Amino acid sequence: MINPPHSTREFMSSSPLTRRSGVLLHPTSLPGPHGCGDLGESAFHFVDWLVVAGQTLWQVLPLCGVGPGNSPYVSPSAFAGNELLIDLLQLRQAGLLSDAELAQVPAFPIRRVDYGAVRCFKDPLLRLAAKRFFAGKASNPLHEAYAAFCVRNGAWLDDYALFMALDAKFAGEGKLWQDWPAPLARRLANGLRQASQQHAEEIAFWKFAQWCFHRQWQAVKAYANARQIEIVGDLPIFVAGHSADVWSHPELFDLDKDGQQNTVAGVPPDYFSVTGQRWGNPLYRWSAHAATGYRWWVDRMRQTMSMCDIVRIDHFRGFEAFWEIPASAATAIDGKWQPGPGKAVFDAMGHALGDAQGKLRVIAEDLGIITPEVNALRENVGLPGMRILQFAFDGDAGNPYLPHNYEANTVVYTGTHDNDTTSGWWQTLAAHQQAHIAGYLGIGKKGRADMPWPLIRAAYASVAAWCVIPLQDVLGLDSSHRMNQPGLSAGSWEWRFDWSQVDSGHADRLREFSRLYGRLRC
Repeated sequence: MINPPHSTREFMSSSPLTRRSGVLLHPTSLPGPHGCGDLGESAFHFVDWLVVAGQTLWQVLPLCGVGPGNSPYVSPSAFAGNELLIDLLQLRQAGLLSDAELAQVPAFPIRRVDYGAVRCFKDPLLRLAAKRFFAGKASNPLHEAYAAFCVRNGAWLDDYALFMALDAKFAGEGKLWQDWPAPLARRLANGLRQASQQHAEEIAFWKFAQWCFHRQWQAVKAYANARQIEIVGDLPIFVAGHSADVWSHPELFDLDKDGQQNTVAGVPPDYFSVTGQRWGNPLYRWSAHAATGYRWWVDRMRQTMSMCDIVRIDHFRGFEAFWEIPASAATAIDGKWQPGPGKAVFDAMGHALGDAQGKLRVIAEDLGIITPEVNALRENVGLPGMRILQFAFDGDAGNPYLPHNYEANTVVYTGTHDNDTTSGWWQTLAAHQQAHIAGYLGIGKKGRADMPWPLIRAAYASVAAWCVIPLQDVLGLDSSHRMNQPGLSAGSWEWRFDWSQVDSGHADRLREFSRLYGRLRC
């Protein structure tokens, strides 16, 4: 058995080969009084629950704002946090909101996020808090902290706040940034200066909201770290076309002279879709990134690392080769593979942000169509990959997702945010498939009825160094509780739980698995 670390210092500097386990839960899925999980009491309570359950990892989805379809993978900024996660009760404690103003809470759904309703409720209150904050004394220590935050993050914050102010102005007309008046779309100096003066109050609001988010998130992270829980963050490989990122750096993306996308991102036909997935994100002009020493990627990784301890890089295979789809194509079928930047981008990030050996604390999401070249890149960079148990049981004993084929430098999951819950997945299987899985796991009728716990046990027992289980699987929830269904434009990313669904047995069972299989910290 590989023993876990014996001190906080050792734990926080542990290598990817230290056996550990954790839970996947995005903060929007937390319980909370205002319609959406936030960075208030439930976030701290969840950390306490992880401690009781013997876990040392809390994995989240991207912490940035959500875009079309409420997806955190199509955000208006790769750098900014999600303002909907701001805990209003902390603003009340700071004297920026009153009890009366928080008393009239709509009847929000308990187990899903109604993003539109949450925005309608939270946005006026955040704006009221911002107005009171700026009306306060400038000598207040909080004002000094706010000013320091704005200076420290100015490289992305100034563009983001102006982008959001302009987006608010033109959104009612259905305009994307390419349709804004030319001085703004083309970022002419005079146009940007005039817009900054005209929308100064709106710009200040967005900066205030970002300060609140980052202040609250850092408090949650510090609380977790002090209890030997590390945050596993998520860095999407691509960004949204209508975003501050593309608007402020059009030269880094495959756009025409008018800012329109020549090509879009996606993947060929796969497990999730027979026509592939046409994500629609703009593709990178990698030669332009290389010419700057990948500075934008270094800055982006630095920002992500400031919010988490370990980074999961989404769609790692896109760094070796990416699926290029003509922007005019309706599906992903007509795409083609194009070479990515390879190791060079990781060398640049490692040189600027890595340890003494230039290594980053990064997990490679190496799912999908994986070639020997992709595996070689991951191994050359030295990153652990991912294994999904729901993908394992196709009858081929050589399937790389079967536990007996794992290597130690691996992170195993029962499923990810894109999968069905394990209980839902199990119910869709034919009798002969269930029998095959039961045979592999060595379970009888009682074990089958206990699914997903036999699969969770297999993950814990595997040689994979890290094991992460979605909370839906810990709670044994069915398909109606899945986080995302790729290919659907609505209805995803809304799942929430409430504490009445959690009993002591859930934490006890995880803790016992951690003890049995060498993943429990001392």
